[in-house]
Amino acid sequence: MKIICIGRNYVMHAKELGNEVPFSPVFFMKPDTSLLVKNRPFYYPEFSKEIQYETELVVHINKVGKNIEEKFAHTYYDKVTLGIDFTARDIQREAKVKGLPWEKAKAFDNSAVLAKWVAKENFKDIQDISFYLDINGKRVQNGNSGMMTFSIDYLISYISKYMTLKIGDILYTGTPAGVGDVAVGDQLQGYLEDEKMFDFKVK
Repeated sequence: MKIICIGRNYVMHAKELGNEVPFSPVFFMKPDTSLLVKNRPFYYPEFSKEIQYETELVVHINKVGKNIEEKFAHTYYDKVTLGIDFTARDIQREAKVKGLPWEKAKAFDNSAVLAKWVAKENFKDIQDISFYLDINGKRVQNGNSGMMTFSIDYLISYISKYMTLKIGDILYTGTPAGVGDVAVGDQLQGYLEDEKMFDFKVK
């Protein structure tokens, strides 16, 4: 099982971090040890002083595929949910300055929050799904899949050029603007089309 994450897939998020908007998808990987499920608490790691949330729509791959044509990509995923790509921004910033990889900032244990799966048939249009994040009862991030630079189907087609997608792979599709810090004691609640998907605490 692979966890594939897309970076800079919302224009305003790329701009808020001072990054260029990419001409093709940017993706990176997380290991399965990064998953945080069933509303378990997120324990703030001792190696960072700047952990930030990035709320994302997530899709579940249900067929093996390589070099998938975009027009067929919709048949390669069957479920969607909401997740958070936790990022150690201070470590990532240092790595970027040195021109080094930044797995330490993205792939650490419990950095990939994953909510319960929902059948994609429950949604009228995959490219028009709204989602948002509340921290301590305050709305901090709003998004809609229609705001993506690269659609889900395009992402699946693009990634499959470089690596075979397999059943059970998970794709985090990028975060909209509004990312920010979390602190010990914060309560995070994520919603997909007004349905609460996760509710957990930072400890």
